Amino acid sequence: MATLVLCAAACLPVASEAAPATASASVSAAAPLSIGDTWTIASTALGETRRINVYVPAGIPAGTPLPVMYMPDGGMLEDFLHVAGLLQVGAGNGTVRPFLLVGIENTQRRRDLTGPTEVAKDRTIAPNVGGSQAYRNFIRNELMPEVEKRYRVTRERAIVGESLAGLFVVETLALEPDLFDTYIAIDPSLWWNDRQLAKRLAAQPPSIAGRKTLHIAFSADGLPDVDPALKASLGKAPGLDFSYEAWPGETHATIYHPAALKAFRAVLKPR
Repeated sequence: MATLVLCAAACLPVASEAAPATASASVSAAAPLSIGDTWTIASTALGETRRINVYVPAGIPAGTPLPVMYMPDGGMLEDFLHVAGLLQVGAGNGTVRPFLLVGIENTQRRRDLTGPTEVAKDRTIAPNVGGSQAYRNFIRNELMPEVEKRYRVTRERAIVGESLAGLFVVETLALEPDLFDTYIAIDPSLWWNDRQLAKRLAAQPPSIAGRKTLHIAFSADGLPDVDPALKASLGKAPGLDFSYEAWPGETHATIYHPAALKAFRAVLKPR
């Protein structure tokens, strides 16, 4: 297992004329900043090796089992850092319970996060689409057991995603609701496949054993993808604690961070 690090300033190239001849005696050499772990896993389900980034909250007594939040788009240059920051600040100020964050770095994002589609235009976004079931198999059968081997965790699991990752979150609730306890979908791309997933959930909400939580947030760009029938159906689904938030002042490009902050405070608050 490697340490997940942020490159400090000395890792960046500096013009030679700007560099001092010698380092000041009162200033130490720069070193990487550690925020967690990074490791790889060879996936049979996906037929490739995937990089996993893990944020471990600080200040937790050693040996304390933690709930786990999984996130697609979990690369260091994707959404991992700002989501880890939200969890860190929330746990620190007591508005969010501490979670282990497991980020899955992308290789073929549009393949992994989309289900099948009958719409020709949908299939133009990438050479391969429709791989969400294989991606779900990877998470369930390969990633989750490995996380449980490496870290002390509880049985509680959450998932968060935005855009196509939000689509994957909602699709997972519809097809395999027992995989997670809490589902957070930010501006999910419910337009995929002529809104077939949204239409399915509007007509028939998921069959849930026990209690599950679903929070959906939509930006001004995503609001056309949700309708009163879908909200009404999810709101009446037995065993589902459903909440919905409209963000008309945010765009698809700006909604993730503010909406995730509010969602975490609402559905991951201390018990």
